[in-house]
Amino acid sequence: MNIILSNNISQAKHYIQYVSATILIGFLTTINVHAQIRFETHSNLQTVTTNGTSAWSGSSPFSIVGVLLTDSDEMLDSTPDFLPYNDGENLGKMGGEWQVVIQSVLPGDRGGTVCWMGQNYGNLAWIRDSDRSYQNDVWISEVNRLNHDSATGHTFKKGDLVIITVNKSLFYGGKRNINEAHDISSEADFTITLVQSNFGLPEPDVISLNSVVKPDDGDHETKEDIFDVTRKSGGEYYQGIRVRLTGIQLVTRDGWDPAKPWNQRKCIVTDGEGRFFTLRHPRYSLGAAPTNKFDAIGVFNQESDSGTDGTYGYELFVQRIEPSTEPTLNISKKIMVSWQGESSNYRVLSTRTLDENWTVVTNGIIQMNGLNVLLLDSTDESKFFKLERFK
Repeated sequence: MNIILSNNISQAKHYIQYVSATILIGFLTTINVHAQIRFETHSNLQTVTTNGTSAWSGSSPFSIVGVLLTDSDEMLDSTPDFLPYNDGENLGKMGGEWQVVIQSVLPGDRGGTVCWMGQNYGNLAWIRDSDRSYQNDVWISEVNRLNHDSATGHTFKKGDLVIITVNKSLFYGGKRNINEAHDISSEADFTITLVQSNFGLPEPDVISLNSVVKPDDGDHETKEDIFDVTRKSGGEYYQGIRVRLTGIQLVTRDGWDPAKPWNQRKCIVTDGEGRFFTLRHPRYSLGAAPTNKFDAIGVFNQESDSGTDGTYGYELFVQRIEPSTEPTLNISKKIMVSWQGESSNYRVLSTRTLDENWTVVTNGIIQMNGLNVLLLDSTDESKFFKLERFK
C-alpha cells in the first residue's frame, strides 16, 4: 500500500495530535480501503494563478479529507427533473443539482472544497446530447449514493468527518470543484466515505467586510473584492471555510427567500462604511429579513461566473443569523427642556397648541450641570411647555 498524505508524511503524525485515538482508528481503517490513492490537501487543490484561475498541478484520482459544512439539500435542489435537449428547447436547463462543501481539518492545511453534481449535462451548450444526461431513476440512485455511506448506510449531515475519493475535478467561478466533469459514466464518479459522524463543525473565523472587500469607488467597471494570489489574505484566505461575518446590514432584500432558485437567493449587505457584499440565502427559512445590523454565519464561497477570471465574486452562503456583536453608534436630534431648582414637586406639561389640553410629559428627568433636564424626540409635536407644581 502506497499512501501519500499531501506529499508530506509528517502531517499524518500531526493528525494524531489533532484528533482522538478513536477517530484516528476509524480514519486509518478507511484509508486501507483507498490503497494506492494519493491524498490531497485543500490548500493545494485550490491554488490559483494571478488571474484567479486554477494553478493546481496534481493528478487524479486522489482522496481528500474534510468535515461537511452543509447538508445536501440546503444549497441546491436535487429533485429529479430530466429534460431532453430537444434541438435546444431545454438548452442550459440542468434539472436536479446536488452540492455540499467540506472544510479541511488537517494541521497545515487550510480551506475548503465544493462538491457538485448535475442531472442534465446533455443540455449544456458544448454537449447537446440527451444521452449524456441522467434519466430520473438513475439520478435518484446517484443522489442516494452520495447521501449515504456505503458501508453503514449512515445519512451524511453537516458536522460529519468524511473522505472523498475523486476521479474528476474542474475549475469554474474562482474555485476548483470536485465533480464528474459533466460525465455520467461510473468512471467519473466521486465517492464519500464516513470517518466519523458528528465530528463537529469548526469554529467560524470572525471577520468584517474590511477583510474581504474595499469601499466602493463608484466605477461599475471595477471590482472591489480583495484578491490575494498567495491566499494569505482577502477572499482567497477564507474561501471554502466557515466564517462569522459581523456588523452588516441589508441593502437589498428580494433574495431573502428560501423558495427562490439559487441564482435569485442573493442579497446585498453593507457595513455602513462604503463596502458592499453578497449574501446567498439557503433553501430553508432564516426568519424575517433583519432590519438592523446583524452577524451572518455560513460558508465563505466564490461565484465569479467565469472560467477565466477568479479574482472576484466572493460571497457568503448564510446558514444562521445572530444579533450583531459590534456596538452601534446612534446619533439623534433631541429637544431639551430644562429648569433650575428642585424637581421632586414639579412636573412638565406640554401641548401642541394653546387651544388644546395640557398633558403630562412622562419622560424621566435627568440631573445635568445643576439643571433638571427632559430629553424629547425631535419628532414630538409639542410646541408649548410649562411647569406645574403638585403635591
